[in-house]
Amino acid sequence: MAIIAKKFIPNIPAFKSRNYRLFFAGQGLSLIGSWMTQVAAIWLVYKLSTSPWLLGIVGFASQVPSVVFLPIAGVFVEKWNRHRVIIATQVLSMIQSLALAILTLTGVIDIWHLILLSLFQGTVNAFDAPARQAFVSEIVEKRDDLANAIALNSAMFNGARLIGPAIAGIVLATIGAGYCFLIDGLSYIAVISALLSMKLKPHIVPLNIKGNSLQRLKEGFVYTFTFPPIRAIILLLALVSFMGMQYTILAPIFATKILNGGPDALGFLMAASGIGALVGAVYLSSRKSVVGLGKIIAYAPAIMGVGLVAFGLSRALWLSLLMMFVIGLGFILQFASSNTLLQTIVEDDKRARVLSIYTLAFFGVIPFGNLFAGGLANYIGAPNTVIIGGIFCILGSLIFARQLPRLKPFVHPIYAEKGIIPSAKN
Repeated sequence: MAIIAKKFIPNIPAFKSRNYRLFFAGQGLSLIGSWMTQVAAIWLVYKLSTSPWLLGIVGFASQVPSVVFLPIAGVFVEKWNRHRVIIATQVLSMIQSLALAILTLTGVIDIWHLILLSLFQGTVNAFDAPARQAFVSEIVEKRDDLANAIALNSAMFNGARLIGPAIAGIVLATIGAGYCFLIDGLSYIAVISALLSMKLKPHIVPLNIKGNSLQRLKEGFVYTFTFPPIRAIILLLALVSFMGMQYTILAPIFATKILNGGPDALGFLMAASGIGALVGAVYLSSRKSVVGLGKIIAYAPAIMGVGLVAFGLSRALWLSLLMMFVIGLGFILQFASSNTLLQTIVEDDKRARVLSIYTLAFFGVIPFGNLFAGGLANYIGAPNTVIIGGIFCILGSLIFARQLPRLKPFVHPIYAEKGIIPSAKN
């Protein structure tokens, strides 16, 4: 096995960095547990309430802290030691999962517990997400390997998204949700151990980011929304997050009411989405250059939108699984390509702030989409709600595609300066 690893690792640029290998291994195991918890939580909410509205409420509670804390977190993460921030967030996440496990296994779990603990985890995630994304650039030794590391992160995330829900479906059907939470809590031991094993240079706060925090927060927003390519990428992601990601909290309704299944059907649906996302992430990790990512960002929401419309219309499990694959593929192509392109064109001293706004466009918008979807599904049904979301994703894709020719002149000089494309001077 060691001989195989030595032959395999050099072929993956980011794996040449020891710290990144530790990060990848620890996060991979932990994320499997996190996906188990996510599936178990929405199943438990629906089992306790059978209410689409309460599914939306819990989904809202898990993400709404991002709206409040993510922009602030991006400012502070630029000054704080990101390694220590991530260790702290992982410890707190472990406590949250173990609390869910204890409450569920002792039989006292109620909806309000899930809402409260979802709020807690959402607050932790608001600081964890920008710290984690900015930390990757610190642990990848060569700048040229950063795009590969970002794509690998997506592959890792979606590999877990495949494995976690599949395991969760089996565990839910056999021994219950409490053990999903327990496995998740214990999985954090892997990531914490990996983080503590890293050898890092002393953290130094760059002189150019010292100063008034509110001023830097304002500067980050101004920079993000006055530079057309960054603005367009983030607005498209916000649209897809609001209208397209609703299927995740409505999935229990499809598994039970539409497809006449149980927790195993829910696990398979989420796993199918994970397979599609994993395929997309593997494709992106195989690309040699960031050139052409703009077109992928433009058309990926349309792929996702078509999948959502067909998923809403489907009444057969095999077709629903296929469309979940398409949904996962379309989403990760957009999400990971946007991340990579932003990391390439953003100024280094504004990286954490822009990434926090980027994360806000995803995690901060999803709770309102969940709330909207839960309420709308009460009136027009889950299938029609998902179909409407898919149509908006397709429209967003078409609008961005029309803007793309006007955005390229802003990006090409940055590519030329970084040597990604030939300079016009040469």
